[in-house]
Amino acid sequence: MTTKTKAQPNRYDIVGSFLRTPELKDATAKFRSGELNQGEFKVIRQEQTQQLVEKEVAHGLKDVTDGEFNRSWWHLDFLWGLNGVDKYDYKESYKFEGAHTRTDNAELTGKVSFNPDHPFFETFEYLQSITPDGVTPKQTIPSPTMLFRDNRSDNWPNFYDTREAYLDDLAKAYHLTILHFYELGARYVQIDDTTWAFLISKLNETKDDQTEHAKYVKLSEEGVQVINAAIADLPEDLTVTTHICRGNFKSTFLFSGGYEAVAQYLGQLNYDEFFLEYDNNRAGDLSPIKTIWNNRPNTIIVLGLITSKDGQLEDRKQVIHRVNEATEFVPLENLAISTQCGFASTEEGNAITEADQWAKIDLVKSIADEIWK
Repeated sequence: MTTKTKAQPNRYDIVGSFLRTPELKDATAKFRSGELNQGEFKVIRQEQTQQLVEKEVAHGLKDVTDGEFNRSWWHLDFLWGLNGVDKYDYKESYKFEGAHTRTDNAELTGKVSFNPDHPFFETFEYLQSITPDGVTPKQTIPSPTMLFRDNRSDNWPNFYDTREAYLDDLAKAYHLTILHFYELGARYVQIDDTTWAFLISKLNETKDDQTEHAKYVKLSEEGVQVINAAIADLPEDLTVTTHICRGNFKSTFLFSGGYEAVAQYLGQLNYDEFFLEYDNNRAGDLSPIKTIWNNRPNTIIVLGLITSKDGQLEDRKQVIHRVNEATEFVPLENLAISTQCGFASTEEGNAITEADQWAKIDLVKSIADEIWK
């Protein structure tokens, strides 16, 4: 695949999700209790989305999202929209540090395929309709690895003769979905992924157990295979990025560990940009970004140096120092900065205020303006 990038890559960006507004939270509760019907709820969500986009633009963002206001989870709502995937009650919380989640999950109920009526298509069209000229609407979706990791598709033999056939169908469903976003006008799709952080933990944990370690090496190789197949042969003016996440729920996390264990695999992925979390010591040092960048002249490493998990503003001099440190491994022209994650990967949101949220974005922009002038 030919590597691509924007003609003028933005040196500051956002991961995608925003705190749900009080009005949206109230409408969501009323919809679930039956006080609002689907049409009334849709009108309120669109009103809140439009106000959010106006704020994003007012704060100088050149790439805007709908804040994920049209979903409850950053990943599950999208997976449920694919043919062959349904919702079920996992009956267990996800293993976040010090927090308990709702127990929704996804499972295979048939062969996976592209759904031309996926609800995300309608919400993207609305986002595009309210995005002003000179600003790019960004569509965020979860990685295909989020479906074949953990127990979500352990039952694939019920529907496929081989695992290879299952992975091929998954890649094709994603490819057609991304292509349809493009046909609707999308020129920027971001694929969010906690699988690589999961693999960091598992590859490190199993270093002394050859059999177990081989399972996670295989899963890493399958990740490269499926993702690259999903994003192969897309239009040249479509930017496809990824955010490598360590988990984000009410300001807590799922995984720890530096990128060393998976850098060789990330370096094989044909993304245009890699959003990497570097807001604290759990992320390790910067040296793996050299392997991830892999000397690709049009590939951008986006350093997530501004945390979205708390409201304390980072010291700008320290952030600038970290960017300068990163240039030991990747040229400055191949770097950008962003918040470390979204502000509300689920509807609950992180333990920060809306004022904190916008102050973080302002900080990202002002630092980028200073570094790249």
